[in-house]
Amino acid sequence: MASQFQPRRRPNRYSPRPVKAPAPARPTLPPAAVVDAVLRFHDVAVDQGGERTLLRLSAHRLHQPEVEAALGAYADRAARVAILWNERESEIIRVLEAA
Repeated sequence: MASQFQPRRRPNRYSPRPVKAPAPARPTLPPAAVVDAVLRFHDVAVDQGGERTLLRLSAHRLHQPEVEAALGAYADRAARVAILWNERESEIIRVLEAA
């Protein structure tokens, strides 16, 4: 014969709580105007080998009127942007931005 007695259950006060991981910080991409200006007005081209070139704007070129007109408020950000360019395919491989 089975007993009808049910033991009293105590709530488990020490149960682990799920921890929410912080959302990873997504870097903001440079605006299209900055990428376009670097492609059109670059004056520094460093060969990286394998038909790849790193394109940048020099400090002197950033202060020329046509570049300032194209960039507007993004001139300071354009100084930190470089584009890795594939010469054979004529396409962007990667857009890099210094912190």
